[in-house]
Amino acid sequence: MTARLAALRSTLTTMAGTAVNCQHVRPRRFAPLDATKASDAPRLKGIVFDVDGTLCLPQHHMFTEMRDALGIDKSIDILHHIQGLPTAEDRAAAVAKIQAVERRAMMDQVPQPGLVVLMEYLQSRGLRRALCTRNFESPVRYLLNNHLPEHIFLPIITRDTPNVIPKPDPAGILHIAQEWGLTNRAESLIMVGDSIDDMTAGHKAGAATVLLLNERNVHLQEHAHTDICISQLDDLIEILEQGFVGQRCDPETV
Repeated sequence: MTARLAALRSTLTTMAGTAVNCQHVRPRRFAPLDATKASDAPRLKGIVFDVDGTLCLPQHHMFTEMRDALGIDKSIDILHHIQGLPTAEDRAAAVAKIQAVERRAMMDQVPQPGLVVLMEYLQSRGLRRALCTRNFESPVRYLLNNHLPEHIFLPIITRDTPNVIPKPDPAGILHIAQEWGLTNRAESLIMVGDSIDDMTAGHKAGAATVLLLNERNVHLQEHAHTDICISQLDDLIEILEQGFVGQRCDPETV
């Protein structure tokens, strides 16, 4: 076991100790992807990934620039602000402003450490992958075309996907589960992301959740919606090989 993975296991122990407000603990479990290891746990059917801050390094400045362009402070959700504008013209102008910021930022995208290694592993295991992001489509396609050209993600849910409410609503993840023909909501999936929106969307959809840690989200490792934390994307490989075991409060008690 690597030192980094040992540290992650220690983090999980700490998380279990901090779940004092949970009346019922429901650990999320999946059978090892290593077929030589016997298990009675459910089989993992697929993984949903966030994009900005998850597949590529976070660009925190982008959200500051968006809010500056819209004239709002950091306490206001950007997408909720746009949805609440009074006219279609106002909404279109606001969308154009934040898309301009995203287009500039996408030119500086840097893939997360371990990105290609993890995706090649998941491909070798035949595991389905999808994307659920609050970005619009252009930055997503830019990242895939430049850093993951040989990998397929279906479906790809963006903030512009018709009839799907963006995260933290679980609609995007539930849509993916439906597209994959799953009948148990998203309980056989994992949502990987870096924000509370990702953890909450996954939690509400019934999926297990994995938080990719960065310097601004470490407080979320103790959040009831977070099952497991990793510090690098390819840390997930050994966890999946050995069998995923997370910490989760029952949705009815959170």
